[in-house]
Amino acid sequence: MPIVRDKRLIYSDKIFSVAPMMDWTDRHCRYFHRLLAPNARLYTEMVTAPAVIHGDRERLLGFDASEHPVALQLGGSEPAELAQAARIGAGLGYDEINLNVGCPSDRVQSGRFGACLMREPALVAECVAAMRAAVSGSERHVPVTVKCRIGVDEQDEYTALADFVDRVHAVGCDTFVVHARKAWLQGLSPKENREVPPLNYERVYRLKREHPQLSVVINGGIAQVSQVHEHLRHVDGVMLGRTAYHEPYRLAELEHALFGTPLPDRDDVLRRLRPYVEAHLARGDRLQHISRHVLGLYQGLPGARAFRRVLSEEAHRAHAGWDVVERAIDARSGERRARAA
Repeated sequence: MPIVRDKRLIYSDKIFSVAPMMDWTDRHCRYFHRLLAPNARLYTEMVTAPAVIHGDRERLLGFDASEHPVALQLGGSEPAELAQAARIGAGLGYDEINLNVGCPSDRVQSGRFGACLMREPALVAECVAAMRAAVSGSERHVPVTVKCRIGVDEQDEYTALADFVDRVHAVGCDTFVVHARKAWLQGLSPKENREVPPLNYERVYRLKREHPQLSVVINGGIAQVSQVHEHLRHVDGVMLGRTAYHEPYRLAELEHALFGTPLPDRDDVLRRLRPYVEAHLARGDRLQHISRHVLGLYQGLPGARAFRRVLSEEAHRAHAGWDVVERAIDARSGERRARAA
């Protein structure tokens, strides 16, 4: 099982993580998820290498110390750019640098990165080698990992995935996060690519069986504790995606199941967010940019709709403060009591 030392996860025999998700897993989301899941490895949204090099680093790469262990996911296909971006990420304190070889969107493909790179394993290997060399001089070990699909388009055979992994492993990459679906680069939207191609967990299991020296983390369609336990019989870790975002309390339930941590009270979790919210409001951030990540906290419980309604209607207003969150909590409690009466 994973162990935590000084708030950092030391890779052990099992890994629990939350997927990098564009427009979702920003720093506010990650801080909230950390309150629910002390042992989970968190990932940034994908950031392109040029953005890291030339963009606003505080906005794109800033994170709170409590987010450790936290990984920076990069997008790109130019080894020199990726190396420079990886060096910057390691210097800022990220615990892992991950290369995106799984995103199928048209915008990503036009930049020649993401899932289309699965057709170019030699280039991916060159990129990973450059990234590893760039971070090797740091005082602490910062692994370079890859997140990929089981294949793209016509790649219907296991051999294509195995060849890709073998080539990238040959330059020193030991950890692969595998979304257990193919990606169709034409004809399907990114949303459809998360739902239409059938899941093939067995292909990922086989990868681990035939590459026991690698750390293989499985991603795709994972929502229940029972599924996590089953996957962990075959691979080294699980990565949750949209379930972690739309039903964030599921993270706490998985923490409880995997690590024995007590299940927290939802209201307590939310109120523990208050100092963070108020600190960011004082810096000029808007409440809605933080509160949008907590909308699903009470999913499936009485009063959840009232909670979401208050936040949706009020958090976007200028000067909205913590009192809006308290009203949302009270609205949920009122609706719950009304139903029970």
